[in-house]
Amino acid sequence: MKASQRLLVKKSVNPANFNKGGLEKTLSAFSLTMMGVGAIVGSGIFITPGIIAAKYAGPAAMLSFVIAAVVCSLAALCYAEFSSTIPLAGSAYTYVYTVFGEFLAWILGWSLISEYLFAVSSVAVSWSSYFQNLMSGFVLKLPTFLTAAAGTAGVSGAGFNLIAFVVVLAVSLLLVGGLQESTRVNSIMVIVKILVIVLFIGVAIFFVKPANYHPFMPHGVSGLVKGASLAFYAYIGFDAVSTASEEVKNPKRNMPIGIVGSLVVASILYVAMAAVLVGVVHYSKLNVGDPVAYALAVIHQNWAAGIVSLGAVVGMTTVLIVMLYGGTRLLFAISRDGLLPKVFRTVSPHTKVPVKSTWIFGIIASVFAAVIPLDKIAELVNIGTLFAFAMVSIGVVFLRRHETLQQINSSFKVPFYPVLPVVSFLACVYLMLNLQAFTWHMFGIWLVIGIVIYFAYSYRHSRIRAGLRAKESKS
Repeated sequence: MKASQRLLVKKSVNPANFNKGGLEKTLSAFSLTMMGVGAIVGSGIFITPGIIAAKYAGPAAMLSFVIAAVVCSLAALCYAEFSSTIPLAGSAYTYVYTVFGEFLAWILGWSLISEYLFAVSSVAVSWSSYFQNLMSGFVLKLPTFLTAAAGTAGVSGAGFNLIAFVVVLAVSLLLVGGLQESTRVNSIMVIVKILVIVLFIGVAIFFVKPANYHPFMPHGVSGLVKGASLAFYAYIGFDAVSTASEEVKNPKRNMPIGIVGSLVVASILYVAMAAVLVGVVHYSKLNVGDPVAYALAVIHQNWAAGIVSLGAVVGMTTVLIVMLYGGTRLLFAISRDGLLPKVFRTVSPHTKVPVKSTWIFGIIASVFAAVIPLDKIAELVNIGTLFAFAMVSIGVVFLRRHETLQQINSSFKVPFYPVLPVVSFLACVYLMLNLQAFTWHMFGIWLVIGIVIYFAYSYRHSRIRAGLRAKESKS
């Protein structure tokens, strides 16, 4: 076999092995939907609608979220077909391994590791800030050098964000206790978060002034589209749901429901929040750090501000749970294929959870959150996600042509095939090309590191390649 063919060797999929991965099947469609909402609706729902309205779309910010949801739903439909056809851990990594081959799968998997790792770290830093604001109401405050990383504005010398460090380890402890317990806690927090959002909408809607909706699109269609580009990143967490497919009861039915359902619920919440926010306060005044709290102050409903801050903390906690979970299951899948050391695929016989993988991932993320400033660790999240969306979208075309997979009775098919997957691919590539040059530079450095690891370790330890070598030696 030629070297180029070895790099593109594909993962064979045997439906008989779908239930033999060692992970326990405990998740229902409701659990998956709560995971998706938990990942998508974080602290951003209390911030991004105001920023989009003030800087780009004006009162039409609600439509920016609609456009972003439509674009994201294209990728979501592609994920749904893959996850119901190949219900294995690893999400986009596993899908690409099956249709494009090992090297591209490793590149994508390595990119997704950065997405989950830096997403957990950046959310932990934001969680720390909100938590400190809550504690300040009780006149409790830690020293600055224990609440901000070195290099953060206003912090000189060594710094260590103790709160961010601890919260990541606490979530790791929750996850190693078992998936069923983790999803139960996540579902409760998601419900609390939704109630907080509904509370704000229910209170503020009585103070909406129709005049604030004029002009509806002050910056025209251009502003609307730019707002949608920013709003798109509010939805990127749903791909974490597909990492759970190996632990789902009846994945052919529940995976599409969980992926699409979470996107629908999150979209409704974002659009409703934006519509009420711009109705209460003129869009030009919403370019503030916490537009929801500002709106409550304008209408003299300060009593609800503390509840909203609590909702933000709870919201970010659910993001931490789902993104940390997604990262550990990605490492589990890559390790099971031999591309990472076997420590990442060791499953506890008691909890059916990859405990070592969870702790390793959690400790690394907690250290990053504690010592690296937020603006530095957030750069790689978006580009890794868009890369995954693009590959999964175009991958559906090759999935339909896969001889073995054609025989699998998938319960969900992407409509308007092949137009919809191709449009989704082009939309993701377009958004990638509009990212900052610095983001591309960091992405390139991360990929170079990944390629070095692949040829230094993964290529030689690949289980699929080992099987090929055994067959070649016999022949």
